[in-house]
Amino acid sequence: MYNLSCYNPSTFILVGIPGLEKFHIWIGIPFCVIYVMAIVGNCILLYLIAVEHSLHEPMFFFLSMLAATDLVLSTATVPKLLSILWLGSQDITFSGCLTQMFFLHFSFVVDSAILLAMAFDRYVAICFPLRYTTILTPQVIIKFVVSIVVRSFSVILPDVFLLKRLPFCRTRVIPHTYCEHIGVARLSSADISINIWYGFAVPLMTVISDVIFIAVSYIFILHAVFHLSSQGARQKALSTCGSHVCVILMFYTPAFFSILAHRFGHSVPRNMLILFANLYVALPPALNPVVYGVKTKQIQEKFIFLFSLKKTE
Repeated sequence: MYNLSCYNPSTFILVGIPGLEKFHIWIGIPFCVIYVMAIVGNCILLYLIAVEHSLHEPMFFFLSMLAATDLVLSTATVPKLLSILWLGSQDITFSGCLTQMFFLHFSFVVDSAILLAMAFDRYVAICFPLRYTTILTPQVIIKFVVSIVVRSFSVILPDVFLLKRLPFCRTRVIPHTYCEHIGVARLSSADISINIWYGFAVPLMTVISDVIFIAVSYIFILHAVFHLSSQGARQKALSTCGSHVCVILMFYTPAFFSILAHRFGHSVPRNMLILFANLYVALPPALNPVVYGVKTKQIQEKFIFLFSLKKTE
């Protein structure tokens, strides 16, 4: 039997980056710059899409969803990271830990689903250009949004209850900068096999299946593109997918690398794994607006017009 206080711990301790304590202040500087880039870039992107009627298309609606979710993803982790590195504020309440864990995993799964929706958008635009507006109607887009949010909420909410049922009598020190499901579960002295199996099943049900469907979409896209008659048409079709492919690679590659490093990279120092884990939740939200700003002509034009207008005023 466990003491009742074990089931409702008051606080946990996030130690930060073990072994690099004397560099915490310096490590915080690039993460602060990355976070400011993410906030400013995604807010500008959301503003441009909201005020410019020419950007009120399905692709840009999904892009605005990606920007909003990226704001949640970075804000769920980076401010607490900076408070640990700069202020030594290592305490986090149990409810605060569960909240951070929920929004971290929720926004990651939502991001993955949005990238799948954007792949479907590109598939329809290239394979069925004449039926694009009749297939991706506002009603269909609303159904996409609802299904993305409901799916993500449904698969991540059980994580909260799986952790709340565990006793934490042994230790409450988390050797990381943020709370994530399995990392917190491992602190418990009880059997966590359900947590481990569910933590294994969720990526299979969501992220891995999204990657498979995205790959299938691009197989059909490439098949359609290489059957176009002119070289110019092929280049134009592929250029519309360029920014989306870049974002896909930036999102999934570090995530899979981090997962594999945690699973098989036993010789990799713990502090390097923690640093990389923070980079893969902080960098994509900062770089996505840059990629779309550089690669997407409509956004680039509106961005230049907005700032040239500000200067003339």
